[in-house]
Amino acid sequence: MKKIPDIFQYSDEVSIALNNGKPIVALESTIISHGMPRPINLEVAREVESIVRQRGAIPATIAIIDGTVHIGLNDEELSSIANRVDIAKASSRDLAIICAQGKSAATTVAATAHLAASAGIFTFATGGLGGVHRGAHDSFDESADLTALSHLNMTVVCAGVKSILDVGATLERLETLAIAVVGYKTLQFPGFYLTDSGFAIEYRVDSVAEVSAIRKARKQLGTDSAALIVANPVQKEMERTRHDQILASGLDLATRQGIIGKAVTPFLLEYFHSTSAGESLGINIEIIKSNAALAAEIAVASAELN
Repeated sequence: MKKIPDIFQYSDEVSIALNNGKPIVALESTIISHGMPRPINLEVAREVESIVRQRGAIPATIAIIDGTVHIGLNDEELSSIANRVDIAKASSRDLAIICAQGKSAATTVAATAHLAASAGIFTFATGGLGGVHRGAHDSFDESADLTALSHLNMTVVCAGVKSILDVGATLERLETLAIAVVGYKTLQFPGFYLTDSGFAIEYRVDSVAEVSAIRKARKQLGTDSAALIVANPVQKEMERTRHDQILASGLDLATRQGIIGKAVTPFLLEYFHSTSAGESLGINIEIIKSNAALAAEIAVASAELN
């Protein structure tokens, strides 16, 4: 019988870190391929990985290249994800199909979290979570991020959920799915471009030591079968009136152009970038840098605690 090659491939530094129990931070790749324009996407990807390393952890950017799942990318592979035009956007349900067909894809939050957990990595930095979309009571449009995180032991550092979503409904779904949420130095749930989405949360942490203690207690209590969200607000938000005006006009344009489903998020992000004359892109970059730094510090503190 012909031997099927291992579908997973680990970068050298990730492989060494896994073998030696060193702290690792998973990073999604859709931010690189679909979330930012070229060439800044590659520059930011390299800088984010550097930030993780500077804080004592190993970055594991995750993507599928020609049918193989890569846990950690070398610079050539990172450049490939940033520049190739045949890079799909893969959620959890797409992984097997893309791998079996030998295709390439960047991974969403749901797919990245799934693959990271499969590889034994349990700390993940991203920009903003997906969630319940506006008008979901008619469309049933809800991100697979939520269901994926409902059964994965993963600490996810993010700037809340994307402000283009129904934030209140998303928080309700997080509660229903037993996904824990803590605010990092805040009791106001962040709204991606906004430090305060307008919704309060119950729990606040003020240090990475507190997060690490929660992670340890989750394991002891057996409540780590679902994710822990660490909501880290952006330091310099977009002016709220300007944000709301851009969002309203973007949603109206998406409706008129018939843009639905998973195409809505990249459309609105690009609309924000172009309409805000680059302001939202700058904020987006600061979000992922800040979250990567915090995730690395959490990973290091958790490794030391254990």
